Amino acid sequence: MGKYKVETSNAEETMALAEKLVSLLKPGDVLTLEGDLGAGKTTFTKGIASGLAIKRTLSSPTFTIIKEYEGIMPLYHMDVYRLEDSDEDIGFDEYFNGNGITVVEWAQFIEDYLPVERLNITIKYLDEQSRVIEFDPIGEHFEQVVKGL
Repeated sequence: MGKYKVETSNAEETMALAEKLVSLLKPGDVLTLEGDLGAGKTTFTKGIASGLAIKRTLSSPTFTIIKEYEGIMPLYHMDVYRLEDSDEDIGFDEYFNGNGITVVEWAQFIEDYLPVERLNITIKYLDEQSRVIEFDPIGEHFEQVVKGL
């Protein structure tokens, strides 16, 4: 199927796209999120949290590696940047095979632990407000998810 791109013209649209995405996901789904600093990764993840009816304010898990939020389904938000060059397995499987949605930032650093089937998302900065969000589905389920968008 290949990659699928969506352009958003502001943070609200980016969050709305992420909210719509949630309605197509199931427990155990893993999303990887790449993008430069300030590209909108946290904004996108806030949209996912909103779609899961999570009330707690979402912040980047830079210093904790994993933050858990309770909603319709749990959201596991990982920032594995500090695991670069580390072989530390912090129990990824229990999250990836768990009953929630996992969002992984800097996923390339834990490539060996990631499930084969996942949805890779890249957010690119166009200008002050606009972004290009690229979806790269790996596996039949995620191809259906992206078609649903």
